[in-house]
Amino acid sequence: MSRRNVLAVRAGLLGELVAAARDKSPIVGLTHNFYRYPARFSPKLVRAVIQAFSAPADLVLDPFMGGGTTLVEAIALGRHAFGADISSLATFISEVKTTLYSDTELQHVADWAASAASRLNIHAAGPTFRDDGESGYRRNLNGVATWRLRKAIAQALTTMSELRSTKLQKLARCVVLRTAQWALDGRRNIPSVEEFRRTLIEDAARMTLGARELRQTIQSDDPRARAVVTCVHRSTNGLEDEPLLRTAKKPKLVITSPPYPGIHVLYHRWQVDGRRETPAPFWIADRRDGSGSSYYTMGDIKAFELNSYFENLRNSLQSIAAVCSRATTIVQVVAFSNPEWHLPRYLSTADDAGMAEVLLPSIPHSKDGRLWRSVPNRKWHANQKGKTSGSREVVLFHRLK
Repeated sequence: MSRRNVLAVRAGLLGELVAAARDKSPIVGLTHNFYRYPARFSPKLVRAVIQAFSAPADLVLDPFMGGGTTLVEAIALGRHAFGADISSLATFISEVKTTLYSDTELQHVADWAASAASRLNIHAAGPTFRDDGESGYRRNLNGVATWRLRKAIAQALTTMSELRSTKLQKLARCVVLRTAQWALDGRRNIPSVEEFRRTLIEDAARMTLGARELRQTIQSDDPRARAVVTCVHRSTNGLEDEPLLRTAKKPKLVITSPPYPGIHVLYHRWQVDGRRETPAPFWIADRRDGSGSSYYTMGDIKAFELNSYFENLRNSLQSIAAVCSRATTIVQVVAFSNPEWHLPRYLSTADDAGMAEVLLPSIPHSKDGRLWRSVPNRKWHANQKGKTSGSREVVLFHRLK
């Protein structure tokens, strides 16, 4: 291996990076558990990458920010952060997770949750919704097992007007979103309204604790010295035209996880009541859904040889390259339904976009010199070239040519 293909890693950090990639412990800390976003990053891996390839006050970019893990870890480590995502739900979640709240504000939200939970009444008249177009966002929540929770969620949402600031109303929405996901998404046994009530209060307590931890982690006597975080709702394609990125300094690090080729992931739906899909998270977050699954996954996974996916990937990577410099390290975490041909084509697409793969100096137990990681309890299904658990990811490192 020639030296030009080896990525320099700060002394003492290589072992930490490899250990973090292979760590299988549950996701905990800060605001990371505000929402269980599909295919979400390991915070330990993200933290290790940020520490290895950037310094305080550098800009860290995540052009497929998803649930905002990169942004949370970046600002916790004193880096400026910029994230973009085509999903309005992802943007909402990332904004809430990176917002700083005072102790008084957090207490207001905790008090609201206790009050809202106490007033959930399945026998009371349910809220009415004027916009007929909104009815689709509550699709498949009318079943025998789910209608009570749909009503409880609606009642909880109507009480948020008691929180006078939009900032606190967003956090309250995220509390309801987290509790509703726990109650509905992928559940065989739907909990009772009483269980929903208790969990709403518990989730509010856990989330306010995490928000307080994030604020204390990045506390500074001089607010001007704090890291700046920006979340934008947009496609990665054309990112070089984003006004904020045109005026900002070049990112020192890009760390992201694009949609996986050939693997079906429900980024925009929950599965309820016998695996039927509902766009309810957009209703709860008060955001608009974009389109079908291919909108969020860069192409139909049934398309011939995933041509639409790789075309969109090339356009996205070209835009990412356009906002970077030769000093930027680009880190991508990707899983494949068929690594034998997906990985070479992925690397070829990155090469076409102006990115050259670089490898870490030494990775124990690696057959190809790349950093592979196993993700516990992940079960995706691929419709291209058979089925896969999707539990194996590779961490790819690139620099501009």
